[in-house]
Amino acid sequence: MDTLLGIYLNDQLAMGLAWRELARRAARTNQGTEFETPLREVASAIAEDVDTFRGIMQAVPVRANPVKAGLAIVAERLGRFKLNGRITSHSPLSRFWELEALAMGIEGKKILWTTLRDSANLGKRLADVDFDALLLRADRQRSLLEPARVRAAEDAFAQRS
Repeated sequence: MDTLLGIYLNDQLAMGLAWRELARRAARTNQGTEFETPLREVASAIAEDVDTFRGIMQAVPVRANPVKAGLAIVAERLGRFKLNGRITSHSPLSRFWELEALAMGIEGKKILWTTLRDSANLGKRLADVDFDALLLRADRQRSLLEPARVRAAEDAFAQRS
């Protein structure tokens, strides 16, 4: 069973690294806009969550798989080449997609923390990890991001005459 937990943790770490990179890039590309502040705060929080998650992996103990981690970062970078309706400028669709993907990642992280706490029984095995606080932190990230996500959707999909 610990082998399966190790695979799961490495898969989740890879996804967390991809979301961290996406958040950092989104914050950079939205510099000077109304989206910058929430994206910078969420990017910082996601980076903190990745560090927390690495600590959980060490406590279990599970070694991080550098190949999976590297492939996740490469996949995030390749995702930057998706068509967005514009060639030379940042598209409102790109901004919306980034915020939507981050929102989905945060929701997935809430499921992750619950799974680790309850199903993997790490809530009892790792007394130093406050999974309830991690869930609250994810809720704060989601609340911080939601107004920006809604605004980006309006910008991307508003009917233009």
